[in-house]
Amino acid sequence: MHVVMLAYPEMTQLDLTGPLEVFTRFKEVTVDLAWKSTAPIRAGSVLEIVPTTSFAECPQADILFVPGGPGQMSLMEDQETLGFLRKQAERSRYVTSVCTGSLILAAAGLLTGYRATCHWLSLNQLGYFDVEPVSERVVIDRNRVTGAGVTSGIDFALALSAEIFGEARTRRAQLSMEYDPKPPFVGGSVASSDPAVVEDLSVLMAPFQRDREAVSSRAAQALFAEGRTAGS
Repeated sequence: MHVVMLAYPEMTQLDLTGPLEVFTRFKEVTVDLAWKSTAPIRAGSVLEIVPTTSFAECPQADILFVPGGPGQMSLMEDQETLGFLRKQAERSRYVTSVCTGSLILAAAGLLTGYRATCHWLSLNQLGYFDVEPVSERVVIDRNRVTGAGVTSGIDFALALSAEIFGEARTRRAQLSMEYDPKPPFVGGSVASSDPAVVEDLSVLMAPFQRDREAVSSRAAQALFAEGRTAGS
């Protein structure tokens, strides 16, 4: 079972490293981190991640995975990256993402006609691409599996692992990671948060979100101008 995880500059590292930690708990799984080159890339303000393969040399994925993060915006209009994802998706058993990685898949035409999720601040943007936005932690629609924002990556990978390896083995993997979250505060989702906190964060993020909205709109227009549908 070969997992190809897109790794790119300014991704949110936990979007990638959370699922990676789960996948590597299964001995059948091999993982490649794929980017345009194998030079180190910066994920966030400090951490550098070294891709294991270039797009040109990347083996075929059984599971294709895309994380989110601020760098996602430029990739939605990056034809080299979108082309790589389309080619890999043709023969992938599962096409997957966490957080705003689903917007990259959507821009590639790989989620058109599917149900999917995303970080709550950007969930509505999936609708630009004829994707049905679903406000859930993990969404499975046929062979498309998407996780919501950042920390949901662990939930996503556990849910997908259960689909592939069964519940018993996945429960052991969860226990081996001691994944039993008990956050110090209630309010890790819109539904559970004080509306004032939701409003404060929404206002704080508004300038960035306006930029992301504009990119999503352009990418959607480009996608449908090409006449692409999911998997084409």
